[in-house]
Order: sequence, then structure tokens, then C-alpha cells
Amino acid sequence: LGARVFIDIVINHTGWGSTLQENHPEFFLKKPDGKFASPGAWGTVWEDLVELEQHDVKLWDLVADSLIIWCRRGVDGFRCDAGYKIPTPAWQYIIARVQEEFPETIFLLEGLGGSWDATESLLTDGGMQWAYSELFQNYSGRDVAGYLDYANRQNERVGSYVHYSETHDNDRLAKKGRLWSLLRNRLCALTSPNGGFGFTCGVEWLATEKIRVHGNTGLNWDSEDNIVSELARLNQLISDHPCFFDGAKLTRLSAPDSPVYALRRESAEGKDAVLILANTDIERENSVSLPIAAVGDPHTTVDLLGQPFPKITDELQNITFHLLPGQVFCLARTFKPAGLSGDDYRRARAQAAFAFEALNKIIPIETVDGLDWRWLAEQVEHSPKNFLAAVSELAACAGKTPLAELLAEANAGKVFPRVINWTLIDARRITLVPPGHWLLIEDSAPFRATLSSQPDAKAPVHIQSIAVGSAHFACFAPTETAADAELVLERHAA
Repeated sequence: LGARVFIDIVINHTGWGSTLQENHPEFFLKKPDGKFASPGAWGTVWEDLVELEQHDVKLWDLVADSLIIWCRRGVDGFRCDAGYKIPTPAWQYIIARVQEEFPETIFLLEGLGGSWDATESLLTDGGMQWAYSELFQNYSGRDVAGYLDYANRQNERVGSYVHYSETHDNDRLAKKGRLWSLLRNRLCALTSPNGGFGFTCGVEWLATEKIRVHGNTGLNWDSEDNIVSELARLNQLISDHPCFFDGAKLTRLSAPDSPVYALRRESAEGKDAVLILANTDIERENSVSLPIAAVGDPHTTVDLLGQPFPKITDELQNITFHLLPGQVFCLARTFKPAGLSGDDYRRARAQAAFAFEALNKIIPIETVDGLDWRWLAEQVEHSPKNFLAAVSELAACAGKTPLAELLAEANAGKVFPRVINWTLIDARRITLVPPGHWLLIEDSAPFRATLSSQPDAKAPVHIQSIAVGSAHFACFAPTETAADAELVLERHAA
């Protein structure tokens, strides 16, 4: 299904009587009277918890070791609860330890209750990649526009901000009704940078009971009145349409105080554009007037959410859109985008990532000029083996010969490929990999692979395959050290 597994980590505190508290009380924060201190936020003290004091590298090692164990069990990333309560040096150390063995691990900051500066610091100096946005607690047109202006700037500068429509710290959206829940979910999804959108379990069933972390409130599971299909359509749209991919240009068209938020999204290729319209008021109809030059001819557009077209009024230079309470639209020229989209886009991006990672393993990638990710994807699609052979030649000549020339020579068979190809049939034999050679794994099904050196002087190396043609490939970088190694393949065959 292409899903990834994230788990929630809470490393600023434990429960009372935890193993860590019993065995290492020196790791915990104490009050002036010597008693254990409890954490809290928003003026509330969580008396069933005890707070850790994050200044001992021994504690950081314990945390990193536990996260690495979860990664070895298949976890892809971590939601870092109250991450702002952990000092930046601690996160730097922990993340570096984890990513040394699992470099693709994602750290998602839940920084609610912390300052915006703390979020920026953890996304940059701290080494995290994603962070919760605070759109979920901005409601009026003015507040929505102001926050999204900020979040979009930050997304370009420091890391991806993920718009959650609802969190466990707030009342359920459905408590105010189906219309409010639909409005907020559509607003969060359609304004999300890079398509980063999430919601709490039960939103799809219009659950109204506020989540209590230590309780068992209901999710309204299997309710006949639900928004399952609407959320499915939203997720499909932001997952497949190029206007929601990285590099898309987001431009607010509405006034800062307009109750109707208008956003133009243009794909990185420039081949597609959509117009987002959201009436942030669920009680009143509102209108927004936009320049024809910015939105094009609305009479030739469709709504990608599958709704009837909004009422419009033509003026000399403007088009006025009239939206009913809570209405949200995603308008485009056609239902099918013109640019690279869906699985084709994800496949090409994965191939480009393979190329960038291979280059960076053998030569500083910043020393290689003119690298376009689409061109790199095309070269990997043509032949992963020849690409790796050309990369080795690039390193050998210290980047003095253009990569394109070396690829042409590799494709013509003029370069000796320092690449050992391994397939399933090789599982019955010992494979020799000379120094300075890539180990390229090829299989008919998607897979993950681990290479462990014997003796275990270094951490195991973990890789994940990409699709190329009708096969799947991954590679281990060249080494100069002689050692026995064990290859473990985890195949994901149907």
C-alpha cells in the first residue's frame, strides 16, 4: 500500500514508577525539596507523570537505542510529543544516532505549547524534518490568512509544516456539526504545503466526544453520518495532483481580512494550477472578487472536489465568487492534470532520490553542478548499473568530467562498471565485492535490505528499493575495508 509507520514518542517524561525512574533517578528533574517534578503545559500540571532532565548524554543514548530498536522493527518515523521541552543539543545527538543507521527516518515535531522560534530551531539546528502547524486553532478569515502566510514562508525556509485539522487537545470538529468539520478538513488539506495534512482518528466518523489521553472516549465508529468519502477524495487529490507536490508556488489572492480565503497553487513544472476558495464562516454567505488575470476564465473550470460550481458574477476586470456558508472549492481547468502526477511522479522522485544519495555517498554533491532531478530520474530509469558506474568515474576524476559525458560512455560500454549485481539466485553463494565497488541489489518485488559487517565494527546499513522498469533496485556504497558481511533481504512480494 506504500504506507509508512510512525509512532508517538514522549521523551521529556515517564509515568510514575517507570523502570527508568526506579533504576536511574538521576535522570529526573527534582524540586528544591528533592522530590520528583511533574511536567505540564497551559497551566496544567500532569501529576501522574515525572519529568526527565535532558542534560546527560547517557540518557540520550538510552533514548536513541530505544528508537533504533523500533526502526529495526519497521518503524519509519516518530511523532515527537512536546519536542520543544527537549534541549536542541539532545535532539541533535539522538537524531544523528538514529539516522546514522536509518538515514530516511522522519522526525515530526509536535511543538504545540512551545514558541514559534522553538519550532524553527528544532527544524533547523535540531535536525527535525516536519512540524505540526497551528492552523487548527486559527478560525476567522483574518487569522487564517495571517497564519498561512507565515506557515508558507516557513515551509520554504526551514521544513514542512503539517496541517492537522484537529488534535486531541481540542474539542472535536464534529461537535459544531458536519459542515464545520468538512470546512476545516478541506481548508487544512487544500492549503497544506507539499500536501502535508492529517486528522485525528474519529474525524471521518464525525465523532463528537473529546479525546482523553487516559480515557476511552468513543470514535463513533461506522456511523451512517460520516465524511469518509469526502476525506478519501481530499487525500487522493493532495497525494496525486502536482499542485500539491513540493516546489508548488502558493499565492494568496484574497485580502488579509477577507472571510473567503483564496489561494492560487501552481505546480513546479508550471503546467497546472488550481484555485482554492474557502468561506471560513459557517453562518453567512460571503463573496470574494478576484482579478480575471489571476484566476482565468471560471466558465471553463471544474471543481476537483466534485461539487456543483459556485455562483459567480462577471465584472470588467474581476470575477466575484459567491460562497455559501462553509463552502470550499478546488477549481482547475481539467480533472486530469497536464504535468507529472500520481504514481508516475512518486516513481520519478524515488529514482531521483536514489541518484542523489548515490552521488553523495561517493562525492560531495554540492561539487556537482547542473543536477536536475528529472534528468537524474531518467538516467536511473535507463540503467541503475550504468548510473552507478558513471558515478564511480565521476569520483575518480574528481568531478572534472561532466556526469552526462560519463553516463554516455557507461551506456556505450566504454567504462568498466565497478558494480556487482546481486539477485535472488546469488543467495546460495558467497558474493565477492572488490574494494571500490557498488553492491547493487535487484529483485522482482519491492524489498528492504540490511548489510551487517562481521565483525560488527560498524552499525548495519539499511536500504529500501525503488522501482525501475519492471524490477526493483537498491545499492550499498563502495568500501575500501575488507570484511565478511551478511546480507538480509526483506521481500514485500504479493
